[in-house]
Parts: sequence; C-alpha cells; structure tokens
Amino acid sequence: MRIAKMFGLAVCALALMTGCVNQSATEASRTIVTDVPERPAGQEDMVGFAAAPIDTVRVGFIGLGMRGPGAVSRFTHIPGVKIVALCDIEKDRVDRAQNILKNAGLPEATGYSGNDSIWKQLVERDDLDLVYVVTDWKNHAKMGKYAMENGKHVAIEVPAAMTLDEIWDLINTSEQTRKHCMMLENCVYDEFELNTLNMAQNGLFGEVLHTEGSYIHNLQDFWNDYYNNWRLDFNQHNRGDIYATHGMGPACQLLDIHRGDRMTTLVSMDTKAVTGPELVKAKTGKDEPFENGDHTMTMIRTNNGKTIHIQHDVMNPRPYSRMYQLTGTKGFANKYGRAGYAFQPEALAADEVPDHENLNAHGFISPEQQAALTAKYQHPILREIGEQAKTVGGHGGMDFVMDYRLIYCLRNGLPLDMDVYDLAEWCSLAPLSNLSIENGSAPVEVPDFTRGAWDKVKGYRHAYADKK
Repeated sequence: MRIAKMFGLAVCALALMTGCVNQSATEASRTIVTDVPERPAGQEDMVGFAAAPIDTVRVGFIGLGMRGPGAVSRFTHIPGVKIVALCDIEKDRVDRAQNILKNAGLPEATGYSGNDSIWKQLVERDDLDLVYVVTDWKNHAKMGKYAMENGKHVAIEVPAAMTLDEIWDLINTSEQTRKHCMMLENCVYDEFELNTLNMAQNGLFGEVLHTEGSYIHNLQDFWNDYYNNWRLDFNQHNRGDIYATHGMGPACQLLDIHRGDRMTTLVSMDTKAVTGPELVKAKTGKDEPFENGDHTMTMIRTNNGKTIHIQHDVMNPRPYSRMYQLTGTKGFANKYGRAGYAFQPEALAADEVPDHENLNAHGFISPEQQAALTAKYQHPILREIGEQAKTVGGHGGMDFVMDYRLIYCLRNGLPLDMDVYDLAEWCSLAPLSNLSIENGSAPVEVPDFTRGAWDKVKGYRHAYADKK
C-alpha cells in the first residue's frame, strides 16, 4: 500500500494497516491522506471514454464456479456476442459450461483448465475483444490488468480491486491502453434502483442530499460454497468494509460521483468480531485471530456537501438488505423494509399520481400512487429489455441487464455505464475503511481517482445509440 500522511506527518503505511501507530485522542482526529500518484506522461483520463464500435463482441470467461456459469448462460441470449473461450482450474466446470453452449445451439468454445495460471493463455489469444473475470477476489485485479495489457476490454466481478495499489494499477493500465475496465456491479440495474434513478434525474426528489447503501446478507448457508474457503479466509485476515460495491454503486450514481461531485472524506467503525471467530473454530477446531468486525459502518462526505452511509454485515441473522435509500429536499425513496416513496405535496404534478391532494410527506404514497409513478418513470432500459431480463434471470434479471448494457455499449461505441473510476471509488472502501478503523475511526481523505477530471462530465447518464 502507498505511503499515507496525517496533516504532513509521514506515517508508515504498514503501521497504519496493522494498527501500530500510537496516537493520542487529538492525533486520531487528524485526516489520513493517501498519495495520489502523478498521471504518467502521455496518459489521459477515461472520463466519458468510448472505444471504437465492435460489431460482434468475442468473449472469453475466466472462472466458472458460483457465478461464471450463469454469466455464460446469459450471454447466449445477447445479440452480437460470440463466446470464444472458457477457463477454470477445474475441468469439470469447463465441461458444464460447454454444455450450456451446446443446449443453446452454439458451437463449443476453446476450453482451458488444469492449473492456476492457465487463464493467461486465454487472455493472450488474438481473437478476443472482452475478458469476463468471475474468480475469487484476490485474482480480480491482476487478471484485469493483464487483459488490458494484452489488448482486451475487461469486465471484472465485484469487488474488482482490494487495495489502493490494485486500484491505481487498473486506472493506469486502462488509461495507458485505452481499454475499458468495468466492474460487474449488478445492483445498479435492479428495477427499483433504475426507476428511482430516473425519477431523481427528472427532479422528483428535488436536490438529493443523502444516500444509503449496504451489504447485509447472512452467509451462513453459503460459506462452504466458496472454493478453498477463500471468502471466509478474506474476512478473517482483513478488516473494514471489504464488500461495499452493492451499496456504493446505486448511492454514487444518485449523487453524480465524478460527474460533477466527488467523495472527499470518510469515517469508519466496526463492532468486535464474534460470529467470525466462531465460524473459523467450527471449521478448524482452533481459536484463531479474526480481523473483521461483525458489522462495519462508513460515513462519507462529498465535495458538494452531500453524505453517504454504507454498512456491511455478512455474519449475523438480519434479513437481506442493500439499504437503498435517498433523502432529497422534496422527496424520499426507500427499498428495504418497505419499498416506497414519500414527497412534499407540492413536489409532484397533479397528473403524476392518483389522488394527488392526499400526498403527505410524513408517510409513503399509496401502492396505487406508487404504481402510477413507477409506470410513468420506468427507466428506458427497463422499457427496452425489462421483460426479457425477468425471463433470462440472474438475481431477478438485473444480471442480464448488466451484461446486455455492457455489450450494447461496446457494439455501439458508447461510454460504458460504469467506468474504471466507478470501479476505483466503489472498491476504495476496503482499504480506506481499514485505515480509518485501524486508527481509531480517524477521518480519511478519499483520493480523486480521476486526478482532476471529476467535474468534466455534468451528471450521470446512460448512453444510447439513438436518443430514447
């Protein structure tokens, strides 16, 4: 990790990460600043970048365990795609993915398996346009970097990078090679999130001041499904919000992050680790150190005076929640617990919802009003492929929407819905929350990953070949 400073006092990065810095209460209030490396000469930012159109996108998949087969299946439903190569350490997984192609009436792809470096042979092929990475977290960044270095666009499962060094490597490589590096954050394509984003962009909530997001998901039934126990192992040896992107993505899009605003400061704290050590003891029979607290909370402030609240808890028996929420000057949206909207009575036009006179900002609008509002502000992407997405599936269809949009933008030479700076900002909570927590919940400055281009584009928008 890069050297950090606290108001000009040089601090050893290793000491910060291990909690070895002895700070007084006064010192703990100082903001931790991480270095922003100078952009290499001849390199330009990728904000708003669009690559040349690709008529048929030739794809290779790396990782065919939990999520990979579903991705292969979804791609068989997307026009303009050719599945060229499939890769996994385990040959039987490659064989199962080949059967997906066979059942879809498609030709067999070239298969790669047998060792943990075989993926490089797939990446080095000269007949691929896109490498789709669906492996464990520790391999995401290096595979993405290698793909771009070999002339491919890359899409990487969440989280795409776990350290600041990995994040800057992906940014620099994308800028140097002029290849897209997109993180596969599916939650920005969920139906409620897309429709609410459309409402926000049409001004229904007034000025959006605060957003919330989380990953609250008890993984008790899933720990044994992760190859070689990699996910529990990562929680055991790393502290902080290590899986923030599902909450961060929708929250940041609502606030136009690096499209007119940027995150400036965060503060994180966590509970003690209780359930995690019990899980390790159940597996190993030993009492072992466990770094990550059961529950992590992070508060973020932006340049324009907005705030974001993010939480992470995969240990305890709470109902699943991504805590999607926004607070605006004229309205409010909430998905989990109860999905609904509330508005100041004057915020909506009389013809936008039935019984407009009975709107009350102290309560949610009625189901009938919500249905009418959702119909009027259905996101254009959902109008186009929403029903097909529900049929194809993948977390209720949002996975298919994500894949469809990736290919749509590549085929039409458009900026992707999520760029390498989205990847950087949303993944940065892992190392930055660690720095804050290990230093007594000290404020941490969020780097400007665009290196000055955060205000270059005004407002977040999805790109279309023809205006919808």
